[in-house]
Amino acid sequence: MIGIVGIAVIFVMVFGGYVAAGGKLGIILASLPFELAMIGGAAIGAFLISNDLAAVKQTLRDIGKVFKGTRWKPADYRDLLCLLFELIRLARSNPVALEEHIENPDGSSIFARYPRIQHDPDAIELICDTLRAASMNYDDPHQVEEVLDKRMEVQMHHAMHSSHSLQTMADGLPALGIVAAVLGVIKTMASIDQPPEVLGRMIGGALVGTFLGVFLAYGLMGPFAARVKAVVEEDAHFYQLIREVLIANLHRHPANICIEVGRQNTPHHVRPGFGDLESALRDLKQEAA
Repeated sequence: MIGIVGIAVIFVMVFGGYVAAGGKLGIILASLPFELAMIGGAAIGAFLISNDLAAVKQTLRDIGKVFKGTRWKPADYRDLLCLLFELIRLARSNPVALEEHIENPDGSSIFARYPRIQHDPDAIELICDTLRAASMNYDDPHQVEEVLDKRMEVQMHHAMHSSHSLQTMADGLPALGIVAAVLGVIKTMASIDQPPEVLGRMIGGALVGTFLGVFLAYGLMGPFAARVKAVVEEDAHFYQLIREVLIANLHRHPANICIEVGRQNTPHHVRPGFGDLESALRDLKQEAA
């Protein structure tokens, strides 16, 4: 919702200020379809050249993050800690029983209690692969920690691709605006024999290209890229929490301590309260009893 409000503010303040200063929208509206076709079409074409089909689809999906915001909410972080607590406790008490859950998470009764997490393949693979590695009796937990760090670095790099693509488009739009403006000037020079009022309209139309390129770059595309990056970085805390808890488990800390390590390393605005989490864990213990 805040994204829509931001776009509305941009348009109202830019075009409202222009009209309030005595500007006339007629010349902008007359040139807009042609300038937009040249600048927008060239930007889209360049985007398609520099990305494969998978990256194009990912970017189109990620644009929705500008308006939807982060995927993981405070309740999801609490559920994740509860899920990890159940899995760690089961791994300590009955490692054989744990195998059926990490080998088939789609059919797991434990994962099924947390459907939002169960439907995220990145979270499930990270949890299951790390627990599977722990069952292989690694002598040095730092080995698993290093593997996790590299894996999350690759995952983060992939998730950031949309932001980088949008920022590249934002960087190129002002130059494409100049291209459109130059074409408008060329058109004007071909009509140099026309009266001044006609030439004035033609020059004004050519300058719309420069305006549009800069406006789209810094008013829309750049902020879109920045917002997508911020959402990706925020959602990355969810996977970082998995890492913190499972690494603590590899160091053989008690299950409650592992969960508290994860809770303490969660950003404050999504961190479950200590009492709220304790109550949820207590309910899990009672159900298992």
